[in-house]
Amino acid sequence: FVVSGICLSIKMKTTNIRNLCILAHVDHGKTTLADSLVASNGIISSRLAGKLRYLDSREDEQIRGITMKSSAISLHFPLGMNEYLINLIDSPGHVDFSSEVSTAVRLCDGAIVIVDAVEGVCPQTQVVLRQAWLENIRPVLVINKIDRLIVELKLTPQEAYIHLKKILEQVNAVTGTLFTSKVMEERAEKESEKQGPYENSGGEQIYDWSAGLEDTDDSHLYFSPDQGNVVFASAIDGWGFSIHQFAQIYSQKMGIRVEVLLKTLWGDFYLNAKAKKIMKGAQSKGKKPLFVQLVLDNLWSLYDAIVMKRDKEKVEKMVASLGVKVAARDLRHSDPKVLLSAVCSQWLPVSQAVLTMVCEKLPSPLDVASERVEKLMSVGARRFDSLPERTQELKKAFLECSNEDAAPVIVFVSKMFAVDSKALPQNKQRPLTQEEIAQRRELARQRHAERLAANQVSENPDGLSAEMEVLKSEPDKEESKEHFVAFARVYSGVVRRGTKVFVLGPKYDPAQALKMLPEGCSSADALPSVPHMSCCTLDSLYLLMGRELEELEEVPSGNVLGIGGMEEWILKSATISTSPACPPFTPLNFEATPIVRVAIEPKHPSEMPRLVKGMKLLNQADPCAEVLIQETGEHVLVTAGEVHLQRCLDDLRERFAQIEISASKPIIPFRETVIRRPKVDMVNEELGKQQKVAVIHQSKEEQYKYPEGVQVDSSGLVTLTTPNKMATIGVRAMPLPEEVTQLLEANGSLIRTMEQFSLSMKEGKALEINQRTLESIQDFKGKLESHLQGRKWRDAVNRIWSFGPRRCGPNLLLNNLESYQRPSVWQCLEGERVPGTALRDFDNSIISGFQLATLSGPMCEEPLMGVCLSVERWDMKLPSLGSHQDSMDGEEKVSDGDSKQKAAQEPWGAAEAYGSHNKRWPDVSVDCYGPFSGQLIAAMKEACRHAFQHQPQRLMAAMYTCEIMATAEVLGRVYGVLSKREGRILQEEMKEGTDMFIIKAVLPVAESFGFADEIRKRTSGLASPQLVFSHWEVVSSDPFWVPTTEEEYLHFGEKADSSNQALKYMNGVRKRKGLYVEEKIVEHAEKQRTLGKNK
Repeated sequence: FVVSGICLSIKMKTTNIRNLCILAHVDHGKTTLADSLVASNGIISSRLAGKLRYLDSREDEQIRGITMKSSAISLHFPLGMNEYLINLIDSPGHVDFSSEVSTAVRLCDGAIVIVDAVEGVCPQTQVVLRQAWLENIRPVLVINKIDRLIVELKLTPQEAYIHLKKILEQVNAVTGTLFTSKVMEERAEKESEKQGPYENSGGEQIYDWSAGLEDTDDSHLYFSPDQGNVVFASAIDGWGFSIHQFAQIYSQKMGIRVEVLLKTLWGDFYLNAKAKKIMKGAQSKGKKPLFVQLVLDNLWSLYDAIVMKRDKEKVEKMVASLGVKVAARDLRHSDPKVLLSAVCSQWLPVSQAVLTMVCEKLPSPLDVASERVEKLMSVGARRFDSLPERTQELKKAFLECSNEDAAPVIVFVSKMFAVDSKALPQNKQRPLTQEEIAQRRELARQRHAERLAANQVSENPDGLSAEMEVLKSEPDKEESKEHFVAFARVYSGVVRRGTKVFVLGPKYDPAQALKMLPEGCSSADALPSVPHMSCCTLDSLYLLMGRELEELEEVPSGNVLGIGGMEEWILKSATISTSPACPPFTPLNFEATPIVRVAIEPKHPSEMPRLVKGMKLLNQADPCAEVLIQETGEHVLVTAGEVHLQRCLDDLRERFAQIEISASKPIIPFRETVIRRPKVDMVNEELGKQQKVAVIHQSKEEQYKYPEGVQVDSSGLVTLTTPNKMATIGVRAMPLPEEVTQLLEANGSLIRTMEQFSLSMKEGKALEINQRTLESIQDFKGKLESHLQGRKWRDAVNRIWSFGPRRCGPNLLLNNLESYQRPSVWQCLEGERVPGTALRDFDNSIISGFQLATLSGPMCEEPLMGVCLSVERWDMKLPSLGSHQDSMDGEEKVSDGDSKQKAAQEPWGAAEAYGSHNKRWPDVSVDCYGPFSGQLIAAMKEACRHAFQHQPQRLMAAMYTCEIMATAEVLGRVYGVLSKREGRILQEEMKEGTDMFIIKAVLPVAESFGFADEIRKRTSGLASPQLVFSHWEVVSSDPFWVPTTEEEYLHFGEKADSSNQALKYMNGVRKRKGLYVEEKIVEHAEKQRTLGKNK
């Protein structure tokens, strides 16, 4: 390999290493640019650059023409006296694979952001700029596809200049927004620190949002050609330039200093030919700016001569004046693009421009910002200064990035990727020497002779053939094995083969581990087991070279590498270190949430074990895919979108499981909710005003709606008694305000922390929560109080009994019992426990019933969302010891006897008042886990379900935001497809200077399958959508609606034939789950009479 030798020699000089990734929207030319950079090292031919797409090594990537996984390659680049090693990572632009972008960005110090000169800033461009910003890495800009401005849009150089200026403004606007939000966040933090954690300053606060922005310098953040962080390019034609190159060319020609040209080549400057001076104010005087006159005019005339007019004489003159050598076959070639790339790739090679910018403008691993290190090291809500001292000392090792033996080794693995065993360097065939060839020849002769002899001796040749079959089948098994390579970067120390290291999982806590481990221990010692930490040996290290891997003995800090043999220790990502004080790095920021689920089963049930093994491998190989087994026993695969799903299924079939599989239709998640009673009916008439039609069957249904033992009063309170008549529960359901639902959904992790605290308090332990988390919880509580205003929500926040489902969901259980004061869910904020607030027996049963009810609602067993269930009655009638025989089963008598022992253990006994009956039971304590608690759980669950059904029920559908770029002529077709699939247009705007429209819409996930394909077919590929999961939205139609009033009958007909969208969704889910679906196949069948028969 050209590079391997050079790479190894440079690897020791950290200042000359650049780790960077290429980020952009889909189809903006990332892989094409990467090809040009790879060709500069002679790894591929420069003629194939742009056509080969070398870093797209998967077959489906080549077929679809999009990148689906991030892949790395190391390049060597000499610049002046220095030699640089560039570790380049190409990343996908498709929204389904944005998790791959996150894994690439984490390992880099800089990024090349590519923007299409025609399309400008697209949705995914904003996403990748945000990802780069969140990871604190420095971006440089390449404006690609400038040839499209000349050939497709046919702009003049002046128009192109204005267009390019607009694109730069758009990109800088995105960066500016990110910067502003960061400054304001920091300022808000400082303000809150001044105030103290829980004080609120009286009176209204007046924020001057621009304060703080003026003090901070943000000039280095923006892209500007005169700063040298912008390259103009056309990767497919092989040319690219920065202003610097033209400044040097013209300073020699015109005798103007390079520094002057650098400042004036971009901007409102023009050349005064008479005075031979560069003057300001080109726009106001109607002159050509310097950039147009000296740069763009030349490019335009080159394209004009070669591509548009094919003027041979002019071309020959240009070639001579540029001093470029062009082969005769290129001059004669029928395709003008061949000649164009031959000229341009010598005159303005894109690789030279981009790599020079990368080496000059992007930081080396030594220049890592201390802010970034602290961010990486502080996991979750922990601040850097709250970490143990030994951990904080590691920051020095990070910043020094030293290669000494004493330096601790710190490596971060961002993802695992699968490699076929044939691709591993140790399994590759190497060329044989002459002696080895002679030896093999001799061996083959001997075998042949032995076989002939054996054939003559043995009368039964079957045995031999069976042996041969065994020999043949063994290598096949070996070949098909998948190996995993960890995609990693060394942040400190030197990684050597055979080193013993600690593998730290994402939940590893260094503070806890340092207490358990002896001082000064290393990974080679025999150590006690520590949670989330394991020890292993690094077997093999690889240099990542696109499709190839090269074996290495050691890798110093600052480099990107592959580590083999880690599949047993690492699932998806991990931190590797020789120091147990090292904290796990903060988890990756994934932009896309996996939402598309399919159930998978093998075609032949006997192959189930292979499927399970294959899904485990797939789960490890894909950073975003999730694999789970549902309660029904189905194996479910969760992916980020349709293209991602297709790729995962192909991988399962061909690589990981290697069996025939069948996938179900996508399982679409829904949520169930209740709404406030509507004021108007389906024909917008006020309810209760118009005359009801006597619908007898309907009123009958109303009577039999609730089973025996369930009473519902007019206000919606559902009262239910347990089968043994010992407890009565009253529950009411109410819709939560939309803001509260969103707040609960966003703060799931905080609610989980509060639950853990409450549980540990119950057990008598104290769980430490750090200050930042407490501040977040206080803030969360304040926001809840501000949203839950009004008479019916009075003091609701302090009366929260539990959250659900799974104790952290977007539903509330309120305690509206006057006689029962239970410990608050906010007790972590109150510090000391308030005495006298004891838990009542069976408190847990009520919570469990609520959790079960919210986990699967009555409409189609989907989780509830945005529902508040308030307990307004809970009476317990415990029998006296003498008379309880007849009312209780034998089992319960036993449980009462057992409970005497329990009474001694109960800190606050069962002698607490039960419900509104303030009677004391001195001798009787209750078994909280006996059969009665089960009855109470079931009763609570049923009461919640009936209370839910008493309110107007609705389904909530998952929604995608959909961004479509389309030209004006196909807009109508795009709208047609959207409206057919229940989509709703939010806005459309035209991109300035182009004929492209950007359409923003929301689309239900349930309707999104095949959407991208349909849009492409209908618009002949001129529009392509980007779908990202956005939010949950209530489906407006009532699934149980039937016409009741005369107007509704007139409008909808007796059977309401117009399709009910919510009912369709609900029945679809019920069918999938095997629940009862009420469907009438034929109703009132009658013969069709013709007029002739009626005579």
